[in-house]
Amino acid sequence: MFKAIAKKILGSRNDRFIKSLSPLVSRINSLEAAIKPLSQDEMQSRVAGFRQEVHNGRPLDELLPEIFALVREASLRALSMRHFDVQLIGGITLHQGKIAEMKTGEGKTLVATLPVVLNALSGKGVHLITVNDYLASRDAAWMGNIYNYLGLSVGVIVHGLSDQERQQAYGSDITYGTNNEFGFDYLRDNMKFYKEQLVQRELNYAIVDEVDSILIDEARTPLIISGPAEESTALYTRIDAIIPSLKLDTHFTLDEKAKSVLISEEGVARCEQILGVENLYDPANVSLQHHVLQGLRAHHLYQRDVDYIVKEGQVIIVDEFTGRLMPGRRYSDGLHQALEAKEAVKVEAENQTLASITFQNYFRMYNKLSGMTGTADTEAVEFKQIYDLEVISIPTHRDMVRKDFPDLIYKTMDDKFKAIAADVKELHKKGQPVLVGTVSIEKSELLSNLLKKEGVPHDVLNAKQHEKEAEIVALAGHRGRVTIATNMAGRGTDIVLGEGVVDLGGLHILGTERHESRRIDNQLRGRSGRQGDPGSSRFYLALDDDLMRLFGSDRIAGIMDKLGMEEGEAIENRLVTRAIENAQKRVEAHNFDIRKQLLEYDNVMNQQREVIYSLRREVMSTEAPQKLIEDWIDELLDEIFEPLASSKGDHDPEELEAAASRIEEAFAIRAEVKTGDASEKEAVRQAVSAHLDMLKAGAGDHYREIARYFLLESLDRNWKDHLLNMDHLRDGIGLRGYGQKDPKQEYKREGFALFQGLIFTIKDATVRSLCRVRIKSEVREEEFQHKKEPVGDIQYSGGGDTAERKKKPKVNEAPKIGRNAPCPCGSGKKYKKCCGK
Repeated sequence: MFKAIAKKILGSRNDRFIKSLSPLVSRINSLEAAIKPLSQDEMQSRVAGFRQEVHNGRPLDELLPEIFALVREASLRALSMRHFDVQLIGGITLHQGKIAEMKTGEGKTLVATLPVVLNALSGKGVHLITVNDYLASRDAAWMGNIYNYLGLSVGVIVHGLSDQERQQAYGSDITYGTNNEFGFDYLRDNMKFYKEQLVQRELNYAIVDEVDSILIDEARTPLIISGPAEESTALYTRIDAIIPSLKLDTHFTLDEKAKSVLISEEGVARCEQILGVENLYDPANVSLQHHVLQGLRAHHLYQRDVDYIVKEGQVIIVDEFTGRLMPGRRYSDGLHQALEAKEAVKVEAENQTLASITFQNYFRMYNKLSGMTGTADTEAVEFKQIYDLEVISIPTHRDMVRKDFPDLIYKTMDDKFKAIAADVKELHKKGQPVLVGTVSIEKSELLSNLLKKEGVPHDVLNAKQHEKEAEIVALAGHRGRVTIATNMAGRGTDIVLGEGVVDLGGLHILGTERHESRRIDNQLRGRSGRQGDPGSSRFYLALDDDLMRLFGSDRIAGIMDKLGMEEGEAIENRLVTRAIENAQKRVEAHNFDIRKQLLEYDNVMNQQREVIYSLRREVMSTEAPQKLIEDWIDELLDEIFEPLASSKGDHDPEELEAAASRIEEAFAIRAEVKTGDASEKEAVRQAVSAHLDMLKAGAGDHYREIARYFLLESLDRNWKDHLLNMDHLRDGIGLRGYGQKDPKQEYKREGFALFQGLIFTIKDATVRSLCRVRIKSEVREEEFQHKKEPVGDIQYSGGGDTAERKKKPKVNEAPKIGRNAPCPCGSGKKYKKCCGK
């Protein structure tokens, strides 16, 4: 009550923020007269001068008015587009590291140019992230006219570029690209061998277009680079053959909300009978049990033309939020292979994780982050909690006049689609353009067939026709056009009304069902009523829609029964609409919990990832790897001799022998350990150093490359194994809850223990390898040159590129020295009785 009164008197936080920017907008406007007479060369000269001032330490905020005025004038000259005052407000909001919520058609693409140019003056690069390659290329070329006019360079990152092309694009002042490409380039950089191969610079400033789609919707799926694991795929086909014999509610039950399967006792018995095993839950049969569960999920929870399509012998995932195909992406944990077996296409080998990161942790690495979208307010809490981003609603340039009609609710889906087809036919006859939004390819094709029977010409825009997207969307606002589209989230293209359409009521939006998220519904509605245009929208619902059936049907069905509804009738009822919105809120909260949990688990991995990747960068860039190796040798020696030091001279012979064996195992040196005192430890250290000095002398200029190879090879091989161990730990950690333990805390504790073991193993393996290397005196220089061509395929979850693998330098282990010469390891023995034995 008090908050409501205070808000009326003082205005909301959003209103106060917008009002506070008025003096800055006035200052920008006041500079317009002084900027107008400048030539292009003079404008470029000013930008170059400001760049130098920023380099010398001048804050960007001081330059904001003049830079914004320069960009506005450059836009007017290059594109004949002048920024409105509300767009200036949006630009300031983005520069301050906030999310600008702007309605569709308000010119978000143009707004971004203001903070992009200002922040490009730092010389550290600005990234503008979009949802697909088409928009990245379009916006880079379109807005590039402004940047080039001011003397700034522009690059674009799309699928299929070489490393050299990526380096050039990232080296530009401004770089456009997709969230997947930026994320995977980060992971790929941390698999490279030489620092000269790195493509990304420092993650300085990013503006995320359709920020809710990228940071909310796609945040449930981590980016994963994986390589083929050495497991047979035959079991998937074998298990797939038995799935039809398992009956729902007898042998297994489904949880559609969680997309999980639970096998009943009868189901376990049936599987044991068919597979010929005594106990399906025996540890030896854990793989069989896992395959059965994934087979059941593939058949009963994942639908063709809804969750995926089959194209050219491949199962391709359909993005549930945008309706786009995601070639190269694969479901994890064997689910994709189960789908391939179900669809009778080639079952690809399972993959093992080589590198992964969530979008949350990737984007939080930027020094400054901001975003823009038409719909962010419903997720404002999540943006603040996860990314510390505030959502600011930017006023529209012209008032919104679109009419949003109440939902129409039908008893059955059949009734609903018949009514939709009839209403579309009427609107088409009238000449009013209609955009029909569906939640899946299957529904879009169902409606398309109904409209064909009614004789209504129409276009279908879904994952199967996404190549024609720009052309179809460009015409969707013309007289008499009917366009059926899967989710319009992130389409990024305005629908401009054709001649005479304004008088017909503008574009009509027809939603065939409510989405799980209110924000996606709002995105669909937002395609109509741009910049003061007329328009209208209405959603059609049925009791057997997925959202209604899973999250609110009983209560709603009770209301409708009381109203005495007949087949084919529709109702408009505020209680029902409110119940649906509550169902959507519950789903949004559920999905937020999933994303939050994913992030909490990935935060553990993120700390480990930062340590490993920073160590990796140090190894790649250091000119003196010897110092790092010497530190590791000292740590290994401490680990060997510390137990002896704590015994205070009273040593068990077996303890001394174990220490000697450990020294030989780690350093390839035979040493007698009699006391375990500091002098013996120093003698071993001197012997190891002598061998490394000999190796360095023998290898000459190649020593750094040899040391770098063994450092990186050990790090990468053991990190890969560690990722697999962490995956296994996470898969089973939920069971700790039955023992009254917090799974997240257990995961942190055991994950830390595994990581400590990883660090020791990396050091041990590196030193062990280097101590066993011997150099031939006539070794050729070209044998140490790193081969840059890729070897073998590594699949990317989200891209079909090929990763570079490191090739081992051709180092011979047999030294060319006399058999009776002193052993180079420093033991004092003859070579033939020591290392040459």
